[in-house]
Amino acid sequence: MPQIVVLPHATLCPEGAVIDAPAGKSLCDALLDSDIEIEHACEKSCACTTCHVVIREGFESLNEPQEKEEDLLDMAWGLEATSRLSCQAVLSDENLVVEIPKYTINHARENN
Repeated sequence: MPQIVVLPHATLCPEGAVIDAPAGKSLCDALLDSDIEIEHACEKSCACTTCHVVIREGFESLNEPQEKEEDLLDMAWGLEATSRLSCQAVLSDENLVVEIPKYTINHARENN
């Protein structure tokens, strides 16, 4: 079972976290199951960028992104070469280090 290190995020995970999640689960579901309330405005249907994360370690262990995800990532705030939509990133047996960006583009959210 892979271990996911979540780097500190001011509101979602101020202390950072280390969680275990089974291979085959999406990174978004693993975070939500561990009470890290990452945004997912499109309900994990790969239609927005609110669950954008940056994989600091273990990027190559994730499934390949589909073209739709890559197109959406082009609109994400703080895009990096190792960015993924956590709803589309499927865990393997390797550990990850994940950073949740400070900002997200969420047109449906109040006070963003």
